Amino acid sequence: MDDRLNQTDVAIIGAGPVGLFAVFECGMLDMRCHVFDALDVAGGQCAVLYPEKPIYDIPGYPRIDAALLIDRLFEQAAPFAPTYHLGHAVTELGRAGDGFVVSNAAGVRVTARAIVIAAGGGAFGPNRPPLDGIEAFEGKSVFYLVRRREDFRGKRIVIAGGGDSAVDWALSLAELAERVMVVHRRAKFRAAPQSLLRLQQLAEEGRVELVTPYQLAALEGAGGQLEAMIVADLSGNRRRLEADRLLPFFGLATQLGPLSRWDLVFDENRIVVDPVSCATSRAGIFAIGDIATYPGKLKLILTGFAEAAAAAHAIHPLVHPGEALHFEYSTTKGVPGAR
Repeated sequence: MDDRLNQTDVAIIGAGPVGLFAVFECGMLDMRCHVFDALDVAGGQCAVLYPEKPIYDIPGYPRIDAALLIDRLFEQAAPFAPTYHLGHAVTELGRAGDGFVVSNAAGVRVTARAIVIAAGGGAFGPNRPPLDGIEAFEGKSVFYLVRRREDFRGKRIVIAGGGDSAVDWALSLAELAERVMVVHRRAKFRAAPQSLLRLQQLAEEGRVELVTPYQLAALEGAGGQLEAMIVADLSGNRRRLEADRLLPFFGLATQLGPLSRWDLVFDENRIVVDPVSCATSRAGIFAIGDIATYPGKLKLILTGFAEAAAAAHAIHPLVHPGEALHFEYSTTKGVPGAR
């Protein structure tokens, strides 16, 4: 328990790519940041769900793996020496003079003149399939995300699900696995058309087996090591699929947690903000990235980057009252520590 009261200019809730870029934008305006995240690593979904998947719409990078993008954002924020509080969810938000005090589950308390919420869809975790005893296999032979493709080389893999994640990882792992079986409750998948064409091609070549229309029914194995998956259709017909690994991709369960108690205006679990400043309905609290919404909002990482810049400029007079902000491009101003 750390009950010491830390002081900073801006408290950022969420250490995903948009939260990390907000550190840079605040730093360029001479504002110090503390960053909170419930995950024990920074990077949000980029780090936890698809670190090795390429992203194609980051300006200046025709292609960049998600984990590498996070590394670059860390490097970009580093000159401003942010303090990270990871692995413990934010639990309370209170008033402290003209600002706020933020507390997390570890007892860390930070006072700040402004709050930036960059929490994506909120705290998230996988939707687990209802299989008896699955907990004993999790982290050993049942995984809800792929951190390293190489860990699955030569394995017999069952992928369950019919969305983009299931299809994308079937295509990717087919390159190195001994066998890939995709289990879905119907023959139609919900993924990008080009990905579906490639999946069908691999199925015709025998490199991927499409097990439809089936659902997961039971696991076989001992000591956390999977030996086979039992699948069943709606008529009760069952099949046994010999497998070393199970990857269930049934989406994420997200929770807003304490955000829902902070008297903010929501629209379908997104915080309504002013599109110019990203200010919420509470003075001093701003929201950026996927958690923020306004008419015409595009849920893209690059949109969140622009919102981080807008929020930082709107926060500046709160942190530096009475100080004129003379806008300067980074090419003119430079970055502390940069050559």
